[in-house]
Amino acid sequence: MGKLEARNIEKYFKHDGKPLKTLDGIDLNVQDGEFLCIVGPSGCGKSTFLRIIAGLEKPDNGEILLDGKPLSSTGPDRIMVFQEGALFPWLNVQDNVEYGLKIAGIPKEKRNEISNRYLDMMQLTQFATSFTYQLSTGMKQRVAIARALVMDPDVLLMDEPFAALDAQTRDLLLVEMQLIWQKTKKTIVFVTHNVAEAVILGTRVLVFSHRPATIKKEFEIALPYPRTAEDIHGKNSPSYSLEILAELRPEVKK
Repeated sequence: MGKLEARNIEKYFKHDGKPLKTLDGIDLNVQDGEFLCIVGPSGCGKSTFLRIIAGLEKPDNGEILLDGKPLSSTGPDRIMVFQEGALFPWLNVQDNVEYGLKIAGIPKEKRNEISNRYLDMMQLTQFATSFTYQLSTGMKQRVAIARALVMDPDVLLMDEPFAALDAQTRDLLLVEMQLIWQKTKKTIVFVTHNVAEAVILGTRVLVFSHRPATIKKEFEIALPYPRTAEDIHGKNSPSYSLEILAELRPEVKK
C-alpha cells in the first residue's frame, strides 16, 4: 500500500448533452516521499485527475485513499498549486504565505516563525512586505509554493505550475524544486505538458493516453539528483525523454 492510492477512477463530463468519458479506470499507487510526474496530451484528464485527488472534483466511480483511508472532500493533507498561483492581490507576500495558517487559527508569532522558514527557502525574505503586483510571474509561483508548504501537507499537488514562465526562470525553479523536495521529503504529484520537465523532476513519470485517459506506460527515472536539462540529454544518460515522447506522440495525434 502506498501513501496515496487511486482505485479505478472514472470521470464523465457532459458534452452536447451526452456523457463524455474523461478518465477510464485509473489505478495508481504513490509511495511516501515520491515525486510523481504525469504527462499526456491536452484535454486527456491530467488536471481533472489531480483535482479529484485534491477533493475539488468527485469521481463517478472509484476512490482515492490517503494512508489507506478513503477521501471524500478537500483537506489540509492535500494542497494544490495552480498554474496561475491564485494569490490574493490585497495581501502582501508574507500574509499570502500565512493565509492558510491564519484560517487554521495558528497564533501570529507561530505563523511568522513558520512562514519565515519557507520565505527563506524560496528566497523571498526580502520581498515579504511586497504586494503581488510588484512581483514577476516566477516570484508569484514561489509565493504560491511557499503558501502550500507552510501547511505541511502530506501530499503536494502541482498543476503545471511552471507553464507560464520564461525558459530561464523555469530552469531556475526546476533546480530549486528538486532541492525543496529533498529538504521537505514531501510526496508530490506534478502534472506537466513538458516531458523534459517531468524527467528532470520525477522519480517516476506516467504517460496518460488520449481521452478517455488510461495509464499507457510508466517510467522509473534512475538518474541522481539534482538534475538539469544537460544531465537528461547527455550522451551517457538514458534516453528517457525520447522514450516518453515516443509513447506520447501517437496519443497527441488521436
